[in-house]
Amino acid sequence: MYADKEKMSAAYGSWKSPITADVVSGAEKLLGGFAVDGEGRVIWLEGRPTEAGRSVLVREATHAGDAAEEITPAEFNVRTLVHEYGGGAFTVSGDVVVFSNYEDQRLYKQSIKGDHVPIALTPDYGAPVVRYADGVIDLHLGCYITVREDHRESDTNPTTTIISVELNGVGKTDGRRMAWIEWKHPNMPWDKSELWVGYLSADGKIEKRVCIAGDDPNMIESPTEPKWSSQGELFFVTDRKSGFWNLYKWVESTNEVQALYPLDAEFTRPSWEFGYSSYAFVEHKGQNNIIACTYRQKGLSYLGILDHVLGSFSLVDLPFTDIYNIVSIEENQVAMSGISIIWSSSSLNISEYNAYISSPEIIEFPTKVPGQTAFAYLYLPSNSNYQGFEDEKPPLLVESHGGPTSESGAALNLSIQYWTSRGWAFADVNYGGSSGYSRQYRERLNASWGIVDVDDCCSCAEFLVSTGRVDGERLCITGKSAGGYTTLAALVFRKTFKAGASLFGVADLALLKADMPKFESYYTDSLVGKDESLLYDRSPINFVDKLSCPIILFQGLEDKVVLPEQARKIYAAVKEKGLPVALIEYEGEQHGFRKAENIKHTLEQQMVFFARLIGKFKAADDIIPVHIENFD
Repeated sequence: MYADKEKMSAAYGSWKSPITADVVSGAEKLLGGFAVDGEGRVIWLEGRPTEAGRSVLVREATHAGDAAEEITPAEFNVRTLVHEYGGGAFTVSGDVVVFSNYEDQRLYKQSIKGDHVPIALTPDYGAPVVRYADGVIDLHLGCYITVREDHRESDTNPTTTIISVELNGVGKTDGRRMAWIEWKHPNMPWDKSELWVGYLSADGKIEKRVCIAGDDPNMIESPTEPKWSSQGELFFVTDRKSGFWNLYKWVESTNEVQALYPLDAEFTRPSWEFGYSSYAFVEHKGQNNIIACTYRQKGLSYLGILDHVLGSFSLVDLPFTDIYNIVSIEENQVAMSGISIIWSSSSLNISEYNAYISSPEIIEFPTKVPGQTAFAYLYLPSNSNYQGFEDEKPPLLVESHGGPTSESGAALNLSIQYWTSRGWAFADVNYGGSSGYSRQYRERLNASWGIVDVDDCCSCAEFLVSTGRVDGERLCITGKSAGGYTTLAALVFRKTFKAGASLFGVADLALLKADMPKFESYYTDSLVGKDESLLYDRSPINFVDKLSCPIILFQGLEDKVVLPEQARKIYAAVKEKGLPVALIEYEGEQHGFRKAENIKHTLEQQMVFFARLIGKFKAADDIIPVHIENFD
């Protein structure tokens, strides 16, 4: 499409691009989940960097072309802090929404129609010490059933329970059942968990409970996403036997579990947050034997339609790269007439930037283990106005994702395009330990965090150098949170990369373990080990003497997951060693930056830092660099 246009030759990294940091930060609205109201209209949770990260509920317009309706009043912010990561902050039933408010963490009930004034459902404890998530409105019982995390007795070891909050009186409970997921330390929910069903007595108490999955000592599995169909059948996702998260059904009469459609693919993702919904029932003539479901397979997303009675399965042809949460609209609410986009993370006309967009290539590269491979998304430089010099190869920025039990996807990410449209190559690595590729792939990281992830990021960069695609003298690495740890470990324990950027990354594993919230307080036991010597040996802070390249650090001062002390310790140590280093701290930011101005600043300062230290080019943008110790 742009091949006939004559391009200017310029150094990789120096290209001018309309995909500016302002464009990126202004286009990063976040989708925090969605639901359907009683009229069949979609309601979604929208995170807004331009409003200091505030999250609001928005309702789909009644008529095409009309503006969507903002539901949440200006003084509210729909967000929960359960497990610190949140998720599941709101629930919709008919024309009623129940949500958690960020400032006080109380639950509020709000009518979607009328004056929209929220009414508090839970007590005011004077501080946000009692939190709620993942609730269900039970019209039969007249209550809201939800997870409560209570910090009143202890902030480091809060009590987590399932409670009911009265909405409009208590109805009949005889014969009612409820399902829930539970797990025990030292496991994370994706390591080993259990699915339970409880039978309710007349007074609303659980009089009998049955474990449906996860209690077999001879089989390790991690069931998740239990859902009742309208016929009262229980469905869920688990990774028993095959190691892939697949759909299953519980046969209550025999207490047996049936696989619905075995496939070497992942039908869910690790439960870092509440509220995931990877499948939904499609009502048809009063029956719901049809299930719409999404799954991941070798880096690609798919949407399928499963008839669990007939056992048939078919793919839906969609023009999308990543597909995650699914909700279903009842047949009598809307007629299916095609695909329509009702929300976008950006108000930009993306087609205006097509000439600068780099499409990802899924690459499979050899790891340090003979015969073993890992995966990454490779984005090569792309700009219709520029090309590199013939005798030059582009610099490479490798990103190590957070988690570490998580994964990168291939959806359009303007943060990545910011780099590639300026002449950088970008590799988004799904190292061993990433989700999306089976339990066996996830467990490569067991006892090997700081080794396998680091080796795989290095192997990816070295593979791209050996195949002639990037410049081996300009290899950089970046990462957030756990990815920041991988970044620091790669810079300290390996010599592959020439510079790095750590965003709220871990420098001291012992300090991380001591300060971790309850949810992941034993996470390092499986990732590294219980022995304190292992934590010491894998901590970059203890081996700064091995470091030989520049680092820039970014940290939110309200981060409760990776405390600011981590960034300050590594900064002080690198500064003392005499290497170029910079530390940027943000007031009001937590674990992940939500404010547009900080998203912009972080992106620009990484770019100019790398340009000045290892780039061999001058950044095209007019960026005032921060002071770099031992350099300026």
